[in-house]
Amino acid sequence: MMIGFDAPDARLPAYARLRDTFTARIATGEWTPDHPIPSESRLAQEFDVSVGTVRKAVDGLVEEGLLERRQGSGTRVRAPSFSASLFRFFPIRETDGSPVSIPSSQIILRSVTQAPAPAASVLDTEDVIKIVRLRSLSDQPVLFEEIYIPTERFAGFDKLPESSLGPLLYPLYFEHFGVMVKRASDEVSFGKASERVAQRLRIRAGDPLAVIERTAFDIENRPIEWRVASGSATNFRYRSEIN
Repeated sequence: MMIGFDAPDARLPAYARLRDTFTARIATGEWTPDHPIPSESRLAQEFDVSVGTVRKAVDGLVEEGLLERRQGSGTRVRAPSFSASLFRFFPIRETDGSPVSIPSSQIILRSVTQAPAPAASVLDTEDVIKIVRLRSLSDQPVLFEEIYIPTERFAGFDKLPESSLGPLLYPLYFEHFGVMVKRASDEVSFGKASERVAQRLRIRAGDPLAVIERTAFDIENRPIEWRVASGSATNFRYRSEIN
C-alpha cells in the first residue's frame, strides 16, 4: 500500500521529497541510531517508488551525515559524536601518558531564565533554560560552561532528576526531548579570567583565558543551543593542517 510523503513540495523531484520525509522520521525519533532503517526495497514498496529513487534519497542523507551505512548491519541514523570535541583545545593526559577518555561533568545550576543578548540573538528567543557546568579531566577542572537552550524545545530540562544527567548533554537532548544535534560551530577568542571563572578553574583572576562560543544545530539546521566554554589559555592548543 502506498503511503504519501509528509507534506511534500511538488516542485521537488521524487528523491528530494523522499529525502525530506526520511529527515522528518529522524527528527521525530521514528528512526534512531539503535536500529537499522528499513531496507531500500521495503521503503520502495512503502512509497511506491523505484529502489533507485530510495537509494538516491538515502545517499543524500549519508552525504549530509544524518545516516551511515554499516557493512553487515544495514543503514542507521548517525549519532554525531561531540563527546570530547571541545577538549581538542585542551589536551591533557593521564600520569602514564595515555589520553584521558570522557571528561567528568558537574552541573552547578539549571534554571529557567531570560537569555543574555548574544544567546537570544542566536536562539531567536529570550525564554531559555540556563545550565552552568564544570567539566574536568583526571579531577582537574578544564572547562567552565554557561549553556542556554530554548525553553520551548526543552521544557522540563531543569526538573530532570539528577540521576538522569550523565557527562554528555547531546544524547540527553535526544533521549528526553527528541532533539538530535547534527552539527556545531565553534568560535575561539581570548581574554582574562574573572574572579568567578578563576575560582571554578582553580586559576588566578586575570590569568589568560581561552573562550569558545559554540552554537549547536538540529537536523533541520535550527540553532538549539548556545554555550560559552572557558578554559585556561596556558594549556590551550590549536592545530591546523593545510594540504
